Amino acid sequence: MARRRKILVSEARQGLDDLKAKIAGTKNPEEAKFEVAKEMGVPLKKDYNGELTSKQNGKIGGKLGGGMVKELIKMAQENLGKKH
Repeated sequence: MARRRKILVSEARQGLDDLKAKIAGTKNPEEAKFEVAKEMGVPLKKDYNGELTSKQNGKIGGKLGGGMVKELIKMAQENLGKKH
């Protein structure tokens, strides 16, 4: 399954980065995956991580991506509630 990692609305980059940092509990979105990896017990390093398994990588991405989707849904529901 091909994945598109390009943001369709480039102006949304800062907002998505802020959301990623919020989900990870850090101020810097660049540190988000390392914070999540530490919480999950995955030995993620800043350089080469070829020894990590797909399962370990999925734990990190799933926690971040899933948390971001949940938060976006919550925000949309709140926004819809304000319009009615």
